[in-house]
Amino acid sequence: AVEDSCAKALAAALAVAGPSHVSFRDNTKYVDQFLASKAGVCLVRPEMVGRQPAGMALLVTSEPYLGYARVARMFYPAEQKPAGISDSAHVAPSAQLGAGVTIAPGAIIGENVELGDNVTVGANTVIGNGCVIGADSAIDANVTLSHCLIGARVVIYAGVRIGQDGFGFARSPKGAVKVPQLGRVVIEDDVEIGANTTIDRGAGPDTFIGAGTKIDNLVQIGHNVRIGRHCVVVAQVGISGSTEIGNGVAIGGQAGFAGHLQVGDGAEVAAKSGVFRDVPAGTRIGGFPAKAFRQWFKEQACLERLTKKSR
Repeated sequence: AVEDSCAKALAAALAVAGPSHVSFRDNTKYVDQFLASKAGVCLVRPEMVGRQPAGMALLVTSEPYLGYARVARMFYPAEQKPAGISDSAHVAPSAQLGAGVTIAPGAIIGENVELGDNVTVGANTVIGNGCVIGADSAIDANVTLSHCLIGARVVIYAGVRIGQDGFGFARSPKGAVKVPQLGRVVIEDDVEIGANTTIDRGAGPDTFIGAGTKIDNLVQIGHNVRIGRHCVVVAQVGISGSTEIGNGVAIGGQAGFAGHLQVGDGAEVAAKSGVFRDVPAGTRIGGFPAKAFRQWFKEQACLERLTKKSR
């Protein structure tokens, strides 16, 4: 079945591509796969020119993966779902729906909700009162949205929860006292949010996600967090309340952030890092607790030498 599927495809991985496929080689780990590949066309860096197998045409670029993404999008444009509202969906009378809106079975659209043109809402999704969704946004099945303003061309995958109360409690001798959560979640244009991610509404100020940011599956974003433009947040990251992340920041999987931190523009945080201090702009950090890459690598090398000596 896999072979049949690949045969019908126009783009494929190096190991399974045939003469009618386009593929790419970017990661240095896959040189051997490139040399043995039967792909008809391959996007490569300039240094690979002349090393390709016989019969393979090359598209030369400094960023093969980015080039492949653009080519593949031409072959596989986003699926266009037929517009219309299912008879089993519930749409409040006060909701405002743009042209070409699609609402799947079981979806619930609350009072005073605004859906822009060509918005799609998946099955059993619930959009709470007063939410605003910009044009051409796609919301998958079983999503819950409340207390949020969402921009245009936003993609929200299945199981996402946006706008629920943040984890706000004041401690007292008699136990924790809940602090009312009064803010919203504001998501700018062209953001993508992976399956089962949660984004809490602000306690007073809004939680904010900047334009073009891409968030993977199973990410937790606490109340009052601000994430800048064009950031990448990989799976299972946890960001505690009131932390502010600048523009163009890259965060590896399972990294954790304490609250009330400042992370500067262009910073890079390695997977599984524990971040407890502010991160200056352009800094690369890793480890637990997180520190500058060079220091982290030195410490790891010292530990390895010490363990070898102890043996």
